[in-house]
Amino acid sequence: MIGFWSVNDGYVMQRRLLKLHLFNLHISPHSVQQYWPWLIGGACVLLVILILLALTVGAVAIEFTSLGQWLHARLYGLAVPDKQTQLIVEALRLPRALLAAGVGALLAICGAAAQGLFRNPLADPALIGVSAGAAAGASLVIVFLGNTLVAGWFGVSLISLGAFAGAILVVVAVYRLATHQREGTTSAATMLLAGVAFSYLAGSLSNVLKFISNNDQLRQLSLWHMGGLEAANFTQVGLIAGVLLVVGGCLYGQYKALNALLLGESEARHLGINVKRVKGRVIVCIAAGVGVAVALSGVVAFIGLVVPHMVRMLLGPNHKYLLPMSACVGAMLLVLADTLARTIIAPTELPVGLMTAVLGAPVFISLLRHRKNYQ
Repeated sequence: MIGFWSVNDGYVMQRRLLKLHLFNLHISPHSVQQYWPWLIGGACVLLVILILLALTVGAVAIEFTSLGQWLHARLYGLAVPDKQTQLIVEALRLPRALLAAGVGALLAICGAAAQGLFRNPLADPALIGVSAGAAAGASLVIVFLGNTLVAGWFGVSLISLGAFAGAILVVVAVYRLATHQREGTTSAATMLLAGVAFSYLAGSLSNVLKFISNNDQLRQLSLWHMGGLEAANFTQVGLIAGVLLVVGGCLYGQYKALNALLLGESEARHLGINVKRVKGRVIVCIAAGVGVAVALSGVVAFIGLVVPHMVRMLLGPNHKYLLPMSACVGAMLLVLADTLARTIIAPTELPVGLMTAVLGAPVFISLLRHRKNYQ
């Protein structure tokens, strides 16, 4: 006995308190819970508006009337009167905007899950080596195989397949290194350290490949490492949509467990959470989601780091609201960044990774200053 309480009574009381705060969702402001349908609905509407705006701007401007005629014709199955508008929208801008939205949403939701898993609002999916492994895999393909299109593999190139394979291999190595073989437990701290080590290792491999590459390969490597969506097509849009649906659904299904992990692994176990299983599922989802996103768009910085932190400051740490809103904001941010990358010095296009870094770095610095002021 400890005072009037036994150890078991203390655990029971602790579980009741944690369930009150976590499972009854009292860790976000009441206004968020009350107006949540309006908030998520407004975010989706704003995303659609940004996508439509992205269709009108570029090297060749499209009037809103022409876009409206194209949209009306497609909705009602009529012939499009302006063939130039149809070609530009359907062959170039629409798949690119949709791919940007999908990649941004996938990176942001994986970033939010990673920050919840590691209990650090400044964590990033790249910390476990996904981006570095993808970059190394893509670099190997560019230097030794080239960019041959693989028919039947969702229309993606060998570069994308190499990037995805590199990302998965690094994550598997990191996870196995961080997992205790006898106890079967996974240390988050060891995983972060292993991720940093493998990131440096993969980065060194990429630098060696840059050193031995020729001029054309070096330019291709540089552009891929800066990110780009110029090769977007509807096949890739379908692929990213399917991955987002599966990964997003799986991560959202773990939102209560992620909420419990915010208080620590031992507290989560007292709530009946299978921490090992949750970690495994979340890490697999992060690896698959970020791996596919990086494979299709190259390295896009700051989306998975800044967006979840911004949303968390506004809505609170409850993953029930954090995950879907992060996906919406990530999609909006990457669509906006890609639109700016296409139009700032049109007809020349900037790599979208440069735009996200330019937009994300100042925001991240301001977040750090805000965090410092409240410590």
